[in-house]
Amino acid sequence: MKNNLFLFLLVPMFINAQDTIQGMVMEANAENKHIGLAGANVYWQDSPIGTMTLEDGTFSIPYSKDYNKLIISFVGFKTDTLTLDGPKMVHHWLQPSNQLDEVVVEQKRDAVQKTIFSAQNMVTINSAELLKAACCNLSESFETNPAIDVNFNDALTGTKQIEMLGLTSPYLLITQENIPMVRGASQAYGLTFTPGTWVESIQITKGAGSVVNGYESISGQINTELQKPLTDHPIFVNGYANMNGRLELNTHLNTKLSDKWSTGLYLHGNRRDAEVDNNDDGFLDNPLSNQINVMNRWQYQDLEKGWVSFFNVRFLDDEKQVGQTDFDPGTDKFTTNAWGSEIGTQRFDGSLKLGYVFPEMPFQSFGFQMSYSHHAQDSYYGFNTYDIDHESIYSNFLFNSIIGNTKHKFTTGLSFAYDGYDELVNGDTFARSDRSAGAFFEYSYTNLEKFSLTAGARVDTHNRLGTFFTPRIHLRYTPWENGSFRGSFGMGRRAANIFAENQKMFASSRVIQLNGNGGDIYGFDGEKAVNYGFGFIQKFNLFERPGDFSVDFYRTDFENQVVVDWENPSEISFSNLDGKSYANSLQVELNHEVLPNLEVRTAYKFYDVKTEYQTGLLQKPLQAKHRFFTNVGYNTQPKENGSQWRFDYTFNLLGEQRLPSTSSNPVEYRLQDFAGGYSLMNAQITKVFSNAFEVYVGGENLTNFRQYNAILGADDPFGPYFDTSIVYAPIFGRMLYTGFRLKL
Repeated sequence: MKNNLFLFLLVPMFINAQDTIQGMVMEANAENKHIGLAGANVYWQDSPIGTMTLEDGTFSIPYSKDYNKLIISFVGFKTDTLTLDGPKMVHHWLQPSNQLDEVVVEQKRDAVQKTIFSAQNMVTINSAELLKAACCNLSESFETNPAIDVNFNDALTGTKQIEMLGLTSPYLLITQENIPMVRGASQAYGLTFTPGTWVESIQITKGAGSVVNGYESISGQINTELQKPLTDHPIFVNGYANMNGRLELNTHLNTKLSDKWSTGLYLHGNRRDAEVDNNDDGFLDNPLSNQINVMNRWQYQDLEKGWVSFFNVRFLDDEKQVGQTDFDPGTDKFTTNAWGSEIGTQRFDGSLKLGYVFPEMPFQSFGFQMSYSHHAQDSYYGFNTYDIDHESIYSNFLFNSIIGNTKHKFTTGLSFAYDGYDELVNGDTFARSDRSAGAFFEYSYTNLEKFSLTAGARVDTHNRLGTFFTPRIHLRYTPWENGSFRGSFGMGRRAANIFAENQKMFASSRVIQLNGNGGDIYGFDGEKAVNYGFGFIQKFNLFERPGDFSVDFYRTDFENQVVVDWENPSEISFSNLDGKSYANSLQVELNHEVLPNLEVRTAYKFYDVKTEYQTGLLQKPLQAKHRFFTNVGYNTQPKENGSQWRFDYTFNLLGEQRLPSTSSNPVEYRLQDFAGGYSLMNAQITKVFSNAFEVYVGGENLTNFRQYNAILGADDPFGPYFDTSIVYAPIFGRMLYTGFRLKL
């Protein structure tokens, strides 16, 4: 009887699984090895049904008797059309393409990928898009895409801060290959620790992300995929220099050790020795700096047996000196001879990813992720000192399978995290350890023709945040061809690291006020917020050229938040939220290839971000409510050896920004209530001489717009009105650069 019942349940599951085409897309090679191609397009001809291959090249697409031509395409490979008269397993090798005009079109379309079939609102940026700007590090990788806002953090370090949906990066989950990376001690400068050439692609998800990746995502997630030793160039060299004295060299050395093992050694170094003070305030516009960054990456791949693994180890040493141009650390440190600062960071991290796909059941797999990092920063700012030692351990085990058929998938697993902090703030010690363990389950329903759903929940227990439940849901409905509506809802929690996340406060005369309520994190409660929103995207062909139109609206409501109050110019105050705090974000975007090889992207963004400060409910300072973005890219037709010209231009228009109040200062140290709007223009020209060598020149802030009063009280840096934190525009003016890329 039990056997009959088992067969009764199994047979319909088997039959339902047969209405799906499953398979793998691979790179053709002499040995017919299974080298999967991630991101290949797979779709039925003359239909809205399509998908993209996963990281290992596998895919799943619904089968319908109404279509029998399956098209497979990928950048740099010939597009193939398969005739399929019924459900089956497909293993297909794509051949390199010699039809260069087709390759160029595919590459332009794939530089920024938007899918109408995913339940999550996700944009994928690949290496072709990253080449449109100098992209020296991860913080500079979003200049040509409107999904992320890039702002200026302070008037000293040259560090750029990113925002999404009107909220700064602490409310973003920033991961590296889905392992949390930029957080805790690395929050202020961590984005500068990933060189741009190491990045293979970036996935940007708006709204609360997947429960698989934890509970900290509130406004979205940015995931970085690194170059793979197996598919990266055996030798890659990138050199860069700019007029502000920055020199940079990146080298990738990749070796295939066997049919299954590959390894890569990635070396990065940058240095700036030139003292530049374009605004004549006596302070360096950019830091004197030196960074050495070394990563060794191992890749194991045995797809016939179903195993894939990555192992990374990295060491970083980063040194910065900022302050007055005549500051000498050897004689002036902790004196009033001249104001200066040094920020020294040493970091070691390692990570392991292990995955197994059941060979006979490609829809079923398990994975294990583990990482360790030790981050030590010693720094002083004038007479203020800030040291932090952060040790972190993270692990995540997950299992993927289906319920009945591949339209119904689930992921479940367990996670554990440990963070140990030891901070020294002007002689006061703050030490704590955070431990959390959690379990999660996520269900996905995918009907590519009409509807997709991803619903998940996790339960975590945290020694400071307590035990809590985190639900998240994403919906997608496609009422007509190439058009999709999306909606999402999710909760997020986090422990705010108030000193690490606000290090710019130390470069001022402000007194730090901790107005806690007895909570477990610096005397404060943990942060909790709800994010929800909706969006619409419509892809189209106008004059036989592709384009898309999209509109997104998201709102974040904080139930609790550690409020950072800059409204009193003599202090910075931290307190738990007492009142409202919310962020409304609206983005309208239109992209179109207006002429052959000429692509235009435009976007308008509106932000309404308000928080209850001690002086009332106010608009978030140093944030433009209105922003307009345009990017124009043009490539000439490549010749047989790959030579071509590439042109890229980016325009940003920012509206007025509210400034923190300085009304209690003497007149000479006051700022206006609002800073006027301004525009920024960046451009780059690349000459590709061959598939192996190219040279680029470019410029940022071409109109030479500068904030001349970036440092308040620069004439008296040890006085009571000194402040380097009120920065709303560039301070270093026009910057020209050049560089080369060599691929062997």
